[in-house]
Amino acid sequence: MDKISRITVPTPFEVGDVHIYVLAGEALSLIDAGAKTKASWEAFTSQLKEIGYHPNDIEQIILTHHHPDHIGLIEQFSNAEKIVAHPNVNNWLTLDEQYVEHYLHFFQEYFKACSIPEVFYPALEQLKATLQYVGKGELTDMLTEGDALPGHPDWKVIDTKGHAQSHLSFFREQDQVLIGGDHVLKHISSNPIVEPPELGRPMKDRPKPLLQYRENLKKCADLGIKKILSSHGEAVNNPGQLIFNRLKKQEERADFVYQLLIKHGGKRTPFEICAELFPKQYKQQISLTMSETIGQLDYLESKQLVIKFMVDGKLFYEAADIDR
Repeated sequence: MDKISRITVPTPFEVGDVHIYVLAGEALSLIDAGAKTKASWEAFTSQLKEIGYHPNDIEQIILTHHHPDHIGLIEQFSNAEKIVAHPNVNNWLTLDEQYVEHYLHFFQEYFKACSIPEVFYPALEQLKATLQYVGKGELTDMLTEGDALPGHPDWKVIDTKGHAQSHLSFFREQDQVLIGGDHVLKHISSNPIVEPPELGRPMKDRPKPLLQYRENLKKCADLGIKKILSSHGEAVNNPGQLIFNRLKKQEERADFVYQLLIKHGGKRTPFEICAELFPKQYKQQISLTMSETIGQLDYLESKQLVIKFMVDGKLFYEAADIDR
């Protein structure tokens, strides 16, 4: 059975430290690669030496998803013959100019459609600024649900979209361990983040991350997982109850949004709903709080509890049944 070692490195992000897992089997692999900073690299090399390895020993890198605190150091491993992940990760490793332009344009239109005031538009520049922490490279192999990890045949790929459209987790049935990336964290609920639709598709075709996340939480609950090795914080033992609690919390928050719409008795913009849902956080975390708000609205729409419509390019919601 493959040996797993955990290395913890700092990040420049509010989430704090991130874990990198060293998987020793037929190949010596890294699961994720931290952020592209000097502090992260120094912490990584020091801890790697403590478990008996050198960066040149790493043969391949396997990525759970594309966020900068997971893909930053991929350029540092000259002997790594493979970089393996979900196909969507490649847009970020290559920093494809057309995709980056599509990504930024989507959020410009999304901010306008959601009636987010212009005072919050500098957050769009912050999105672009995070690219400095991304390592440059290109996938050699792409993973989809049910695949075995190369060099680690006991580990099967589980599609866990929601937090990211590229998110994968890796499950070993023998001991029911999941390497879960950011899918399930013990100390905080992972944020399902709004992302653009595929290139060439209109904004209305964007993914619905909270619905994906809920589906994939339920899928993981059905696997009988005994331990989740997460990317942040402590491992999660016997995660069934935690998953149930997270699903319930999402439903309670969605009901709160529904009650807000009933209380106001008319149409509301996503930004207005966000400001009421997160009165203490939205000014400092507009992107994350808007993602959460849109997620709740997507959920209510899936339950036919809200009506969504556009007026002069602006998005509005209202309760579908105020007599509930």
